[in-house]
Amino acid sequence: MDIAADIPRLILGGENEQVEFKPSLSQKDKIMECVSAFSNTRGGTILVGVTDTGDATGIDVGRSTLEDLAGYIKRNADPPVYPSPQTVQFQNRTLLLIQVKENPEKPVFFHDKAFKRVGRSNQRISSHEIRKMAKEEKKKVTWDERPCEGATLHDIDWAFVTNEFIPLYERISKKKVSSSPLEFLRAARTIQNETPLNAGILLFGKDPQKFFPNSYIALARYAGTGVGGEKRDFKVFRGNLFSQIDRCYTYLVEHTALMSRLSAGTLTRDDIPEYGRFSLRELVTNAVCHRDYEDQGGKIIIKMFDDRIELYNIGGLPRGVTAKNIVHAQYSRNPVITSLLSKVNYIEEMGEGWDKILEEHRNHPLKPRMPEIITGKNSVQVTIFSTKEKFGEMHWDLLNDRQRAIMAYLKEHGTITRTTCVDVLGVSKDTALRELTALLSRRVIQRRGVGRGTYYVLS
Repeated sequence: MDIAADIPRLILGGENEQVEFKPSLSQKDKIMECVSAFSNTRGGTILVGVTDTGDATGIDVGRSTLEDLAGYIKRNADPPVYPSPQTVQFQNRTLLLIQVKENPEKPVFFHDKAFKRVGRSNQRISSHEIRKMAKEEKKKVTWDERPCEGATLHDIDWAFVTNEFIPLYERISKKKVSSSPLEFLRAARTIQNETPLNAGILLFGKDPQKFFPNSYIALARYAGTGVGGEKRDFKVFRGNLFSQIDRCYTYLVEHTALMSRLSAGTLTRDDIPEYGRFSLRELVTNAVCHRDYEDQGGKIIIKMFDDRIELYNIGGLPRGVTAKNIVHAQYSRNPVITSLLSKVNYIEEMGEGWDKILEEHRNHPLKPRMPEIITGKNSVQVTIFSTKEKFGEMHWDLLNDRQRAIMAYLKEHGTITRTTCVDVLGVSKDTALRELTALLSRRVIQRRGVGRGTYYVLS
């Protein structure tokens, strides 16, 4: 039913178990009580700009009214709910229509109080009822286990399942899959009868963004240490979750530095990455695995700066997990997705990912700053820090005096040309070029530009 086209019937029918009128947006707290009540009962519709007696007085709607109201509801509902406010016209007046679905996760609180809809009123839910609802909640399926609305078996990428995922699963598990691809996905809890579940579409869908538009990774790479610097690149990684993880990780590796140094007493070289490779992949996979896909108001965002990488995720840390206990606590918001990613070694099956991230940081030769976690009600940000500024320091004991002079000049001035190098060192052009080439081979500097515009910077 088109609710917007059904406004006359709604107003004529008056307030009832699934319809509430509010005269203006000044009654935000009362609106939130309705959101809580409808979420905890059978859903309903709130019409703002209509009096209790059914008179359509209308409201003034500004440019950001809808966005501000949606944000207010999301921030003040616990757990968050995601209604879609819209404006409708009735008798030449503007009304605001808010549709609220029954929330699968109950009870929904507002200011530490939960409400239910009884007739045309919102009533406070008692502590006894809340405990009963909490018990029932434990029996319910998670979001990734629910059927994907509108999806059919034709939306599954069967070529990917057959030619890529199943062979990968067989190679890692050392088990031969004898069932059909359909039966395999049913056993993996991604398809129920003939209907793909949410996990099935995200993991194996031809076009997951058709159903979940913001289920992708957005990555921006900046010059300098802030968003005010030049944006060097912007990438969007769409597709199924495996593709998003693989392509995003590959990009991060290709656009972070790698230093080589001679091993003590040998002629072999050790490669030392700017960021621990396990940490990069695990953090990207964690973001994809644990984000709140029910909230399609945002996406995973990664920001790369010269001195750090920030990973921003929707949904905050899972229930019971905090920045302090993240190493020890275990909880999966999307257990089906987590299980399948772990079966093909995309994520640590035993919940040891954070232990290994911290261990990798402690064992890194350049001793990077430990990761930082900032949590909000509906978001989490993880920051890892670059070791690039320490690259040169590890080589100083292997450099000659001229090479050290070049490094010192670069640290102070940022760039150097061959002509400047000749002046700084007081040597010939050939000698200057030889020293620059030696530093290039150690990967502590990089060459930029071409021809006469060539110059060098620290890696």
